[in-house]
Amino acid sequence: MKLLVLVAYAVMMIVVIFLTAKKNLSLNGFLLGGRNIGPWMSAFSYGASYFSAVIIIGYSGSMGWNMGLSAIWCGIGNALVGSLLAWSLLARPTRRMGERLQVGTIPGFFEKRYQSKTLKVIASLMIFVFLLPYSASVYKGLGNMFTKAFGFDYTWCVIGIALLSSLYLFAGGYKATAITDFIQGLIMLVGIVAVVFYVVRAAGGVTEGLNLLGTEEIGGANMNTLFPPQDKAVSLFSNVILTSLGVLGMPQMIHKFFAIRDEKSVKRATIISTFFALVVAGGAYFAGSFGRVILSKIAAPDGAGTMASLVASGKMPLDQIMPTILTDKTVVGIPDAMLGLFVVLLLSASISTLTALVLSSASVISVDLIGAIAPNTKPKTTLWIMRSLCIVFVIFSLVVNFLMQKTPIVSLMSLSWGTIAGAFLAPFLYGLLWRGVTKAGAYTGVICGALISLIPPLTTGNMSLAPVSGAAAMLAGLVIVPVVSLLTKRTGFSKEHLDTVFGIAAKG
Repeated sequence: MKLLVLVAYAVMMIVVIFLTAKKNLSLNGFLLGGRNIGPWMSAFSYGASYFSAVIIIGYSGSMGWNMGLSAIWCGIGNALVGSLLAWSLLARPTRRMGERLQVGTIPGFFEKRYQSKTLKVIASLMIFVFLLPYSASVYKGLGNMFTKAFGFDYTWCVIGIALLSSLYLFAGGYKATAITDFIQGLIMLVGIVAVVFYVVRAAGGVTEGLNLLGTEEIGGANMNTLFPPQDKAVSLFSNVILTSLGVLGMPQMIHKFFAIRDEKSVKRATIISTFFALVVAGGAYFAGSFGRVILSKIAAPDGAGTMASLVASGKMPLDQIMPTILTDKTVVGIPDAMLGLFVVLLLSASISTLTALVLSSASVISVDLIGAIAPNTKPKTTLWIMRSLCIVFVIFSLVVNFLMQKTPIVSLMSLSWGTIAGAFLAPFLYGLLWRGVTKAGAYTGVICGALISLIPPLTTGNMSLAPVSGAAAMLAGLVIVPVVSLLTKRTGFSKEHLDTVFGIAAKG
């Protein structure tokens, strides 16, 4: 039954490919859906790209194990900051300025806003390189779940997922992803509610589960409250910042604002997106917080202790917590049809994320990097380059996935998000909303953000530092960019340029 559900989903995606392929013969249509994506599809596309197997499998399991109930702060942050604040603060000015400057990517925005092709090239290369670990983490989370649920070989799982996502993105472009994201979003809402139900039932109910989580044998102090264990507070805060505030600087998320139909659609999309995040992210982290309780009830395969003891001893990685829980037949007992629905939930969420990542990476190289080197390239040529680069990026991300097989999902995502958002968040945010940002301020923000994020984990070899250094990079950028800009204000941009950027000249 679960296999039948999976096949039905794959067929649905292929149908969408053929229905949308003819509508994406232009570069604008392929990249931005003609800037004509409505509020529901925009919001669901945003949410589906936001929450993948990385969150639902990797983050919810590891954060739930380490933080207990307080892990739910990540879900709350994702909804209030990553969705509500992001849409309220950025959507209208991003769409307005993107249309006025005729840009649809962050590197393109940097070039026009800061009059710098060099900054555009730097941003393009950073996006292409540092989205690879994030893509690899998506493959890893999804591959782990498929292996547990169906017994498929991990290697062939991730290759099959890569081929499917590449096929419908290559043919359909952003319009195809937006349509399927809407359908996938509905599946995600139903699926995550079902997961929460079965997990809570297996724990003995909410009250019983929280009581067990607070016992010394299972969780210990503060595991059953919204207050994190004292030695985990910094880690929790860093991950909330990383997964929530970081959205405001991630290219695949900002891309949704460039493509939305009009400003009237923003208000509705904001409400829908926030509700979506509360249900999906909140539900995922809530389910993950019961991980210790449920694993303590599941016997280990060798009969020696429980699955919880295997995790505690390091014999089972944190990335396997949620796949183990969701495929368990003795304690959790999710029916095959519902398990199939959940696997489809993960597949749909992950493919949405992957296609968003692939499209962002391919577009910055084809439109921004190659466009800077060969500005006279014909749009049709650029379109085919972009399509080809989609395939190249998928291949590279698969290679990174296999090379970094032993690296935890959380670490892979943190390195990616921390570096990109640490470098881009402040220059993009201030550049969008404040006339006073200088070129020196933008450059300093990008360089310092990247270095602050990368130096601690790479120099020490300790990838667990990635969430803390990534969060620090974002917060530092919010201080560095305005300070440097104020110090270099005499070298700022002309009034004419700023009037054009902010639309004042057009009104006059």
